[in-house]
Amino acid sequence: MDNFEQIRSHLVSAGYRLILQEPFVVCVELSLAQGKRHQAIFLSELQDDDGRCYLRASTAIAPTTGMDARRALAFNWASRVGYLAIGELDGVPYLQLCENRPYDCLHPAEIDRLVLEIGGTGDEMERRMSAGGDLL
Repeated sequence: MDNFEQIRSHLVSAGYRLILQEPFVVCVELSLAQGKRHQAIFLSELQDDDGRCYLRASTAIAPTTGMDARRALAFNWASRVGYLAIGELDGVPYLQLCENRPYDCLHPAEIDRLVLEIGGTGDEMERRMSAGGDLL
């Protein structure tokens, strides 16, 4: 993949449900557990200091207020996918599961893998952190 438009085009042609489309940002909504659960995965473009482009896949897990960070970090340690970060949604700090990939290593199957793994793992973390809830 050479640019974000190619990534967006792949998502559209692959039939993903895009609930947000802005320049250099899209949001894919995954339907999980036979439609009983949903997870929003944001894909956005990042650039490093040398101008190299990266695709960031991220999903919100839970608000950080009242959260036991040890449980989240223990889950992250055991996970094969992503890393944890804190980002704001509507001014509220949320635990986020993220993964970055350089564009020059991306191909359509890798984009699919990122969306499905970040979405599925994020939903599992959300379920565990919220006692089975589906907040996002």
